[in-house]
Amino acid sequence: MMQAGALLLATIIAFPAWAGGDASDGHTHAGSAPAPVPVTASAPRAVAATEDFEVVAILDGRHLVVYVDRFASNEPVAKAKVEVEGAGLKGFAGEAAPGTYVMDLAAALPPAKHALTISIEAGDTADLLSATLDTSQPAANNEHAHSRAEWVVWIVAALLLLAAGALLVFRRRKARGI
Repeated sequence: MMQAGALLLATIIAFPAWAGGDASDGHTHAGSAPAPVPVTASAPRAVAATEDFEVVAILDGRHLVVYVDRFASNEPVAKAKVEVEGAGLKGFAGEAAPGTYVMDLAAALPPAKHALTISIEAGDTADLLSATLDTSQPAANNEHAHSRAEWVVWIVAALLLLAAGALLVFRRRKARGI
């Protein structure tokens, strides 16, 4: 009976090692910052900065998401007028969150390097920034497909756990004389 309990305990303790060692999902997430608008990390982007503003424009499907912050403090710029021109675009981006502006696109941008001019007016400060949005590289597919080896590890771990449980039940019945 004591051996069965020790076997079960050893099985439970060793389970994470069978499942892949560190029980992670195999991805690294270090250094990623949460964004108010979900955007694929590998989406096409344009970056520009002046002494007043810093801008990152990210293409998310048929939306251009523009993040605007103060260059000196990295503070989001709220309630600004953000106008985008270039690549067949001309219009204002609406504020979705403080420092985050979204412009809906009538059509998807073709694969190319698109020159953008971004005009920002915030309070007494106005600036004009130039950036290049490169849509020539397709966005990476971040979907995680499980390999056969992962499934085999999980099935073997489940079978070993079931076998340990069955052994425990068998030993208890044998000890009771049933």
